[in-house]
Amino acid sequence: MANYEVLYILSPALSEEERESVIDKFKKFVEERDGVVGGIDKWGMRTLTYAIKFKKEGFYVLMNFKSPAETSIDMGKLMLINESILRHIIIKK
Repeated sequence: MANYEVLYILSPALSEEERESVIDKFKKFVEERDGVVGGIDKWGMRTLTYAIKFKKEGFYVLMNFKSPAETSIDMGKLMLINESILRHIIIKK
C-alpha cells in the first residue's frame, strides 16, 4: 500500500448536502477497497483562475489516503465520469 493525496474541485451548483454526499462517497470508496483515509481537508469555495465547464468558482477538497495502486486508478476513472467534479489530481506521495 502506498500513500496518496487527491485534490478535487466540486461544482459550485451543489448544495451543502450534495457536497457532503460526494465527499463521503469517495471516502467510502477508499475504505471499501482496504484503504485508510488519513484525513479530509475542505478548503471551501474559491475563485478559479480560469473557467472550467463554464464555472468560475469551485469547492476544493483535499483527501489523504493509503491504499493499493488499483484503488487510486479506479478512483481516478470514477472522478472523470462524475459530473459533480470539475477537476481532480491524484498524487502518490
